[in-house]
Amino acid sequence: MAKILSIETSTGVCSVAYSENGQVVASKELYQINSHASNLTVLIEELFELDSTPEMSSIDAVAVSSGPGSYTGLRIGVSTAKGICYALNKPLIAIDSMHILAFPITQQQHDSSEIPIAFCPLMDARRMEVYTAVFDKDLNILEKISAKIIDEESFSSWLNQYKMVFFGNGADKCKDVINHKNAQFIDDCHPLAKNLAPLAESYFNQEKFEDVAYFEPFYLKDFVATTPKKKMF
Repeated sequence: MAKILSIETSTGVCSVAYSENGQVVASKELYQINSHASNLTVLIEELFELDSTPEMSSIDAVAVSSGPGSYTGLRIGVSTAKGICYALNKPLIAIDSMHILAFPITQQQHDSSEIPIAFCPLMDARRMEVYTAVFDKDLNILEKISAKIIDEESFSSWLNQYKMVFFGNGADKCKDVINHKNAQFIDDCHPLAKNLAPLAESYFNQEKFEDVAYFEPFYLKDFVATTPKKKMF
Protein backbone atom coordinates (compact mmCIF):
# COMPACT_ATOMS: atom_id res chain seq x y z
CA MET A 1 0.00 0.00 0.00
CA ALA A 2 1.71 3.14 -1.23
CA LYS A 3 1.57 6.39 0.72
CA ILE A 4 1.89 9.23 -1.77
CA LEU A 5 2.06 13.01 -1.56
CA SER A 6 0.59 14.55 -4.74
CA ILE A 7 1.26 18.12 -5.88
CA GLU A 8 -0.61 19.94 -8.68
CA THR A 9 0.35 23.49 -9.72
CA SER A 10 -0.13 23.60 -13.50
CA THR A 11 -2.89 26.27 -13.36
CA GLY A 12 -3.92 29.06 -11.00
CA VAL A 13 -5.15 26.44 -8.52
CA CYS A 14 -2.55 25.21 -6.04
CA SER A 15 -3.43 21.81 -4.57
CA VAL A 16 -1.90 18.94 -2.58
CA ALA A 17 -3.20 15.55 -1.50
CA TYR A 18 -2.15 12.59 0.61
CA SER A 19 -3.31 9.14 -0.52
CA GLU A 20 -2.97 5.55 0.58
CA ASN A 21 -3.44 2.70 -1.89
CA GLY A 22 -4.82 5.17 -4.44
CA GLN A 23 -7.49 6.47 -2.08
CA VAL A 24 -7.33 10.14 -1.09
CA VAL A 25 -7.12 10.51 2.68
CA ALA A 26 -6.80 14.31 2.79
CA SER A 27 -6.38 17.18 0.35
CA LYS A 28 -6.05 20.94 0.30
CA GLU A 29 -6.74 23.40 -2.52
CA LEU A 30 -6.18 27.12 -2.91
CA TYR A 31 -7.97 28.94 -5.72
CA GLN A 32 -5.77 32.01 -5.80
CA ILE A 33 -3.80 33.05 -8.88
CA ASN A 34 -0.05 33.65 -8.51
CA SER A 35 0.00 32.20 -5.00
CA HIS A 36 2.03 29.02 -5.52
CA ALA A 37 5.40 30.39 -4.41
CA SER A 38 4.12 31.60 -1.06
CA ASN A 39 1.49 28.96 -0.35
CA LEU A 40 2.55 25.55 -1.70
CA THR A 41 4.84 24.61 1.18
CA VAL A 42 2.26 25.99 3.64
CA LEU A 43 -0.43 23.74 2.16
CA ILE A 44 1.88 20.73 2.44
CA GLU A 45 2.67 21.54 6.08
CA GLU A 46 -1.02 21.95 6.86
CA LEU A 47 -1.80 18.67 5.10
CA PHE A 48 0.53 16.70 7.33
CA GLU A 49 -0.68 18.45 10.46
CA LEU A 50 -4.12 16.85 10.04
CA ASP A 51 -5.10 13.99 12.32
CA SER A 52 -5.81 11.80 9.29
CA THR A 53 -2.28 12.02 7.89
CA PRO A 54 0.98 10.52 9.21
CA GLU A 55 4.41 12.12 9.44
CA MET A 56 5.58 13.24 6.00
CA SER A 57 8.72 11.13 6.44
CA SER A 58 6.56 7.99 6.15
CA ILE A 59 5.48 8.62 2.54
CA ASP A 60 6.65 6.23 -0.18
CA ALA A 61 6.76 8.68 -3.10
CA VAL A 62 5.97 12.20 -4.30
CA ALA A 63 3.81 12.70 -7.40
CA VAL A 64 3.70 15.96 -9.33
CA SER A 65 2.03 17.38 -12.41
CA SER A 66 4.61 17.52 -15.20
CA GLY A 67 2.74 19.97 -17.44
CA PRO A 68 1.89 21.54 -19.74
CA GLY A 69 0.53 24.60 -18.00
CA SER A 70 1.74 27.68 -16.19
CA TYR A 71 5.51 28.02 -16.54
CA THR A 72 5.91 29.48 -13.06
CA GLY A 73 3.43 27.11 -11.45
CA LEU A 74 5.08 24.03 -12.93
CA ARG A 75 8.54 25.23 -11.96
CA ILE A 76 7.48 25.77 -8.35
CA GLY A 77 5.60 22.47 -8.11
CA VAL A 78 8.39 20.37 -9.60
CA SER A 79 11.11 22.12 -7.59
CA THR A 80 9.18 21.51 -4.37
CA ALA A 81 8.53 17.86 -5.25
CA LYS A 82 12.18 17.26 -6.10
CA GLY A 83 13.29 18.93 -2.88
CA ILE A 84 11.10 16.61 -0.80
CA CYS A 85 12.34 13.58 -2.75
CA TYR A 86 15.94 14.56 -2.11
CA ALA A 87 15.33 15.25 1.58
CA LEU A 88 13.46 11.98 2.24
CA ASN A 89 15.21 9.83 -0.38
CA LYS A 90 11.88 8.98 -2.05
CA PRO A 91 11.06 8.35 -5.73
CA LEU A 92 9.46 10.98 -7.95
CA ILE A 93 6.37 10.30 -10.06
CA ALA A 94 5.40 12.73 -12.84
CA ILE A 95 2.06 12.70 -14.66
CA ASP A 96 1.01 15.16 -17.34
CA SER A 97 -1.69 17.68 -16.51
CA MET A 98 -3.92 16.59 -19.40
CA HIS A 99 -4.35 13.12 -17.86
CA ILE A 100 -4.96 14.66 -14.43
CA LEU A 101 -7.60 16.99 -15.85
CA ALA A 102 -9.30 14.26 -17.88
CA PHE A 103 -9.32 11.47 -15.28
CA PRO A 104 -12.34 12.53 -13.17
CA ILE A 105 -14.37 13.45 -16.26
CA THR A 106 -13.89 10.03 -17.83
CA GLN A 107 -15.11 8.42 -14.58
CA GLN A 108 -18.47 10.23 -14.74
CA GLN A 109 -21.60 8.85 -16.36
CA HIS A 110 -22.19 10.41 -19.75
CA ASP A 111 -25.22 10.23 -22.00
CA SER A 112 -25.18 7.14 -24.17
CA SER A 113 -25.01 7.74 -27.87
CA GLU A 114 -24.77 5.85 -31.12
CA ILE A 115 -21.38 7.45 -31.69
CA PRO A 116 -18.36 6.99 -29.38
CA ILE A 117 -17.37 9.60 -26.79
CA ALA A 118 -14.03 11.39 -26.74
CA PHE A 119 -12.73 13.66 -24.00
CA CYS A 120 -10.83 16.86 -24.69
CA PRO A 121 -9.19 18.85 -21.87
CA LEU A 122 -8.53 22.48 -22.77
CA MET A 123 -6.01 24.43 -20.70
CA ASP A 124 -5.78 28.17 -21.26
CA ALA A 125 -2.54 29.22 -22.96
CA ARG A 126 -3.60 32.89 -23.43
CA ARG A 127 -5.41 34.55 -26.33
CA MET A 128 -7.15 31.87 -28.41
CA GLU A 129 -4.49 29.24 -27.80
CA VAL A 130 -4.94 26.19 -25.58
CA TYR A 131 -2.99 23.15 -24.46
CA THR A 132 -5.02 20.09 -25.30
CA ALA A 133 -5.17 16.36 -26.03
CA VAL A 134 -7.89 13.85 -26.89
CA PHE A 135 -8.71 10.73 -24.85
CA ASP A 136 -11.16 7.86 -25.11
CA LYS A 137 -13.38 6.74 -22.22
CA ASP A 138 -10.60 4.51 -20.86
CA LEU A 139 -8.15 7.42 -20.78
CA ASN A 140 -6.20 6.07 -23.74
CA ILE A 141 -4.71 8.94 -25.68
CA LEU A 142 -6.18 9.46 -29.16
CA GLU A 143 -4.35 12.67 -29.98
CA LYS A 144 -1.11 13.60 -28.24
CA ILE A 145 -0.67 16.76 -26.19
CA SER A 146 -0.20 19.90 -28.23
CA ALA A 147 -0.80 23.64 -28.31
CA LYS A 148 -3.60 24.73 -30.64
CA ILE A 149 -5.08 28.02 -31.78
CA ILE A 150 -8.85 27.62 -31.61
CA ASP A 151 -11.04 28.53 -34.58
CA GLU A 152 -14.29 27.30 -36.19
CA GLU A 153 -12.55 24.27 -37.69
CA SER A 154 -10.84 23.11 -34.50
CA PHE A 155 -11.46 19.42 -33.75
CA SER A 156 -13.83 19.18 -36.74
CA SER A 157 -12.48 15.78 -37.81
CA TRP A 158 -13.07 14.43 -34.29
CA LEU A 159 -16.49 16.07 -33.95
CA ASN A 160 -17.70 14.40 -37.13
CA GLN A 161 -16.95 10.98 -35.60
CA TYR A 162 -17.30 11.44 -31.84
CA LYS A 163 -19.36 13.14 -29.22
CA MET A 164 -16.67 15.46 -27.82
CA VAL A 165 -16.67 16.48 -24.17
CA PHE A 166 -14.67 19.70 -23.63
CA PHE A 167 -13.57 20.90 -20.19
CA GLY A 168 -10.85 22.84 -18.37
CA ASN A 169 -10.05 26.51 -17.87
CA GLY A 170 -9.59 26.94 -21.63
CA ALA A 171 -13.08 25.69 -22.48
CA ASP A 172 -14.91 28.97 -21.81
CA LYS A 173 -13.27 30.84 -24.66
CA CYS A 174 -14.05 27.97 -27.03
CA LYS A 175 -17.80 27.79 -26.42
CA ASP A 176 -18.66 30.57 -28.84
CA VAL A 177 -16.27 29.25 -31.49
CA ILE A 178 -16.92 25.49 -31.49
CA ASN A 179 -20.62 25.14 -32.35
CA HIS A 180 -20.77 21.58 -33.64
CA LYS A 181 -23.81 19.55 -32.54
CA ASN A 182 -21.53 16.86 -31.07
CA ALA A 183 -19.72 19.30 -28.79
CA GLN A 184 -20.50 19.28 -25.06
CA PHE A 185 -18.91 21.61 -22.51
CA ILE A 186 -18.44 20.98 -18.78
CA ASP A 187 -17.77 24.00 -16.56
CA ASP A 188 -15.53 24.51 -13.54
CA CYS A 189 -12.98 21.74 -14.11
CA HIS A 190 -9.42 22.01 -12.81
CA PRO A 191 -6.46 19.64 -12.60
CA LEU A 192 -6.27 18.82 -8.88
CA ALA A 193 -3.88 16.84 -6.71
CA LYS A 194 -6.70 14.63 -5.43
CA ASN A 195 -7.29 13.48 -9.03
CA LEU A 196 -3.58 12.88 -9.52
CA ALA A 197 -3.50 10.39 -6.62
CA PRO A 198 -5.17 7.34 -8.28
CA LEU A 199 -2.97 7.75 -11.35
CA ALA A 200 0.11 8.05 -9.15
CA GLU A 201 -0.75 4.77 -7.41
CA SER A 202 -0.72 2.99 -10.77
CA TYR A 203 2.63 4.55 -11.69
CA PHE A 204 4.05 3.55 -8.30
CA ASN A 205 3.00 -0.07 -8.74
CA GLN A 206 4.66 -0.10 -12.16
CA GLU A 207 7.76 1.62 -10.74
CA LYS A 208 7.46 4.39 -13.32
CA PHE A 209 9.76 6.82 -11.56
CA GLU A 210 11.66 9.86 -12.80
CA ASP A 211 15.32 10.72 -12.35
CA VAL A 212 15.08 13.30 -9.58
CA ALA A 213 18.33 15.00 -10.60
CA TYR A 214 17.43 15.55 -14.25
CA PHE A 215 13.65 15.71 -14.46
CA GLU A 216 12.19 18.95 -15.84
CA PRO A 217 8.56 19.99 -16.41
CA PHE A 218 6.95 19.62 -19.84
CA TYR A 219 6.46 23.30 -20.63
CA LEU A 220 5.45 22.60 -24.28
CA LYS A 221 6.13 26.24 -25.19
CA ASP A 222 9.18 28.32 -24.35
CA PHE A 223 8.74 30.86 -21.59
CA VAL A 224 8.51 34.38 -22.95
CA ALA A 225 9.32 37.23 -20.60
CA THR A 226 7.52 40.49 -21.31
CA THR A 227 9.41 43.75 -21.55
CA PRO A 228 7.91 46.66 -19.62
CA LYS A 229 6.82 49.59 -21.76
CA LYS A 230 8.33 52.10 -19.35
CA LYS A 231 11.61 51.78 -17.51
CA MET A 232 11.37 51.83 -13.74
CA PHE A 233 14.03 53.86 -11.95
